[in-house]
Amino acid sequence: MEDDHRVWPPGSPRGTPPLPDDPDEPWNPPLRRTAGRDVEPPPWESLPPSARYYGRPTTPSPVRRWRWRRRAGAVLALLVAAGLVGALVVVAFRMATPPPVQGRLVDAVAQVTLTLPQGWQEGVVAPVTGFTSVARSERGVVMARAVPHSPQGARTMVADTAQLYSRLLLKGDKVDIVDDRALPQGYTRALRAEYRDVVNRPAYLRVTLLTRPGRSVLLVGLLQPADTASIEALDTVMASVR
Repeated sequence: MEDDHRVWPPGSPRGTPPLPDDPDEPWNPPLRRTAGRDVEPPPWESLPPSARYYGRPTTPSPVRRWRWRRRAGAVLALLVAAGLVGALVVVAFRMATPPPVQGRLVDAVAQVTLTLPQGWQEGVVAPVTGFTSVARSERGVVMARAVPHSPQGARTMVADTAQLYSRLLLKGDKVDIVDDRALPQGYTRALRAEYRDVVNRPAYLRVTLLTRPGRSVLLVGLLQPADTASIEALDTVMASVR
């Protein structure tokens, strides 16, 4: 019978697997209860390497978990509060920002008033033109003056005036009538001029006659270069006459 050189942990009961001869061999004894609750813990030397290094695992403290949850709740509350403050600031800024101020042009001689949107302002009238007020933008101009009633009627007067200013101001190689219609108190006509050269871009001319008891008011609007946005802006100024 050969000598048994295996080593059992000190104080271990019979039947417990002995310690391996190789210290690097994993320590994995069978899990079974060998003693009651009052038995002292096994000696330090009998514990596996992992238990010696880290010690016996313990259940996380409920106090620490509660503190972590309280901190997470506080952070979440701060984020929500910051979002609400940012939204309130945006709303307050929008409410405090005034809308674009619209100007007014008052012609006491012609007894008319024009509303001037952003980008338009009252200008100085040249005396030789016969107009008593003028509004200007970067591309366009609108002029107003009082005129006597035309015996031929509003439509004829507007057509003759549009033809006159087309020759004087537009001088286009091709001129088309793009609008010609009656108004509740007058008549209006719009012309669009095109040029064969590459220097001059399309121009736009609108003539409006307002007929009122005892007097008539003539409005002439000129725009160059003309595009859809600028034409709409000029027509809006001329349609705002009161």
